[in-house]
Amino acid sequence: MRPARYTCAFSRRTAGRGCCSSAKQINVGDSLSNETKNSFDVIVVGSGASGGWACKRLSEAGLKIALVDCGRKHGDEDFREHKRSWDLKYRDHAPEIIKKTRPVQSQLGSCNEYTYDWFANDLDEPYTTSPDKPFSWQGRLRVLGGRTNVWGRVSLRLSDLDLKATEHDGYGENWPLSYKDLAPYYDLVEGYVGVAGRAEGLPTLPDGNFQPDMGLTCGEAKLRNTVKEKLGWTITPTRTANITRPINGRLACHYCGPCDRGCITHSYFNSAFTTVADALKTGNCTYIPNAMGYKVLMDSDRNRAKGLLYIDRISHQPREVYARAVVLCAQSLESVRILLNSADTQYPNGLANSSGALGHYLMDHVWCGGGAMGEFPDQPGKLDINGPQRPCGIYIARFRNVPGVPRSKNFIRGFGYEGGGGTDFNWDAKGFGVAFKKGLMDPVTTVGMAGFGECLPRWDNYVEINPSVVDTFGIPVLNVHMTYGENERAMCYDMQDSAVKMLETAGAKNIRPFVVPDRTPGFAIHEVGIARMGSDPKKSVLNQFQQTHDVKNLFVCDAAGFASTACQNPTLTIMTLCVRSMDYLMGEMKRGNV
Repeated sequence: MRPARYTCAFSRRTAGRGCCSSAKQINVGDSLSNETKNSFDVIVVGSGASGGWACKRLSEAGLKIALVDCGRKHGDEDFREHKRSWDLKYRDHAPEIIKKTRPVQSQLGSCNEYTYDWFANDLDEPYTTSPDKPFSWQGRLRVLGGRTNVWGRVSLRLSDLDLKATEHDGYGENWPLSYKDLAPYYDLVEGYVGVAGRAEGLPTLPDGNFQPDMGLTCGEAKLRNTVKEKLGWTITPTRTANITRPINGRLACHYCGPCDRGCITHSYFNSAFTTVADALKTGNCTYIPNAMGYKVLMDSDRNRAKGLLYIDRISHQPREVYARAVVLCAQSLESVRILLNSADTQYPNGLANSSGALGHYLMDHVWCGGGAMGEFPDQPGKLDINGPQRPCGIYIARFRNVPGVPRSKNFIRGFGYEGGGGTDFNWDAKGFGVAFKKGLMDPVTTVGMAGFGECLPRWDNYVEINPSVVDTFGIPVLNVHMTYGENERAMCYDMQDSAVKMLETAGAKNIRPFVVPDRTPGFAIHEVGIARMGSDPKKSVLNQFQQTHDVKNLFVCDAAGFASTACQNPTLTIMTLCVRSMDYLMGEMKRGNV
């Protein structure tokens, strides 16, 4: 029976198999052949944003890689962006059907009748929370490419204002690196991924290696120009990982709209058809699908990782795979779950956890904490129910607590906005018959924005293993403890007030503000910080190359290493850090240190 202090993340009680007490070596005919068995240089766990890059970077350099992935094979044949709702069994109008097996995953709009089978079954793969601390662990994909199948694609660089934030306000710890360390890797990643954007010359939101941006609607352009002139704040077209020019055999975006259902023209960045595909083409990367990472295998005498124990999702049988180095890219919560489940006599509180910091400092952006929408009747657009559908909108760069302006008296750090606008039919038209039809065709032009705020790192926001609950594979699950604090709540009210100020400045009508200071953590799906980087091994888990301080051939290359959230979306930085870390790993292998 589950201890009273735990609350399951869904209503149905989960019964799982007992934890595995032994594991058998992978057999010929399962995923590997005799020629490749036990011959790997590096194991990479996870095929998403960082896992794909790790495989690409290492395999193209000639290293033998085992890509251990909890997902199944996934490609163009599974993409559904051009499928119409009337081709679906329930016309995408039966969310209660999806919620039966995915009550948490379906809180993400991308988990619907089109795509729900890409996501983890919450009943089979639960997690728990404290009764008074709800947390929504969304975006748990179980297909090749992970979250890059459904991500929002907003691709923003961090600056030294973010990486060295402690120098500005005295809170927390600085990252153990600076912008100049990341800049060349940002260039490399953006050049390959394909990021459409516009240079703005902001030191707090560095410009990138951009493809042409996707433009602004008339209402967005008016808002941008007026706000810049009168308030000095910058509104820019979303910097998005959708290409506007062909690159590496991928076609430019054709504006069909639903990127989170896949893309047969490969016009947005998905590791399944980019980095992972490149790695597999080398012949140096072996793909092991349907493999749930359980724990890192250790050579205790040498204090070195020697492999990975995983559970086959189809047979539920344990398997082992070995290599010179292990790189965890499973998504921050999953990677730390593996480390915590890897506890042994040498590391009783979790592998590579001599600092005690592993699992602590959990952060997730304050998602849509406040904002507003307004109408621009003087900026009518063309009505067309068939599109084109631009896959992005606007981004409003942080303007609070930046150099050269007075600091907020209510909170530290800051927030940006994501939003957008366009012209739509007047779905609120009054009347019936001819009157309704005429009113429906009266165009309504709107622009809206919602704030994404920085979440401060706090020791008391943490994850641990719940020894009383296992998933269907017999792996002990995470128990999550997280709340937002007063700093985040204060920020939400400024998100609302500043959004109203911008819309009023631009002459918007019928402005509708909102504020939600008590958001449930997890909705931003930007979980970071629970294996933080740092210069001091006594206070951090990883060094600046995402190498664990304690185990020199063990790396964690997803967002678990972030020392702070900043307010920018994390994926571009996740990929950038990973490439830098893999270059370091290869150097250490050549020097014989790994």
